[in-house]
Amino acid sequence: MGRAMNVVIADDEPLARERLRALLADLEGVHVVASVADGPAALAACDAHRPDLVLLDISMPGMDGLETARHLAAFEPRPAVVFCTAFDAHALSAFEAEAIDYLVKPVRAERLAAAIERVRRFAAGRVREGDGAGPRKHLCARLRGSLRLIPIEDIHYLQAEEKYVVVHHARGEDLIEESLKSLEDEFGDRFVRIHRNCLVARHELVELRRVPDGHVQAVLRHAKQPLEVSRRCLTALREELQRI
Repeated sequence: MGRAMNVVIADDEPLARERLRALLADLEGVHVVASVADGPAALAACDAHRPDLVLLDISMPGMDGLETARHLAAFEPRPAVVFCTAFDAHALSAFEAEAIDYLVKPVRAERLAAAIERVRRFAAGRVREGDGAGPRKHLCARLRGSLRLIPIEDIHYLQAEEKYVVVHHARGEDLIEESLKSLEDEFGDRFVRIHRNCLVARHELVELRRVPDGHVQAVLRHAKQPLEVSRRCLTALREELQRI
């Protein structure tokens, strides 16, 4: 049969977690490596255990299952996701978030077994998820074995440095392995580009200031130093400031 399939269960209802664990215990070659109650704990468990599959509840407080799945898409190796939920209305969003399957509670044993089989057959070539689930509420920094969730609303600006993006936020700085362009596409309503290597939160902009050498700098509410503005971005940025 090959190696065991490692599974993480994420559901805020203890009884639902126990039911899934009991059903999985009856399936050959399936091993539950973690059972957790929320999205951040699911990300931490996946970071620690690198599971093949996450059984993910959609309706969880704070970070819901759809947002959790969007973060899991950036994990390497990326775990397969099967959503478990009481609400049929979520089905479309679930598949837009690249779920392998979608189980309606109470989960039936034969339906779970069929989902596990689908995961086993799932090809190694994995597609980046579409944008149907909407923008995330957090960024996920995963470096040197640690994992930190940064609320989008706490971010002051994002600056590209080599293959990383430095996230400057209310509690300091973190590195993430995402491109500035993809962040701009996802969060364009919140951040504005001031330079090819920098996005700034709109609410952080205070003023534009011309310095003696002719360059223009953006003054931010919470940045220690003004940030350089490129000529290419200047016109759009001036219009942006007039709207704020």
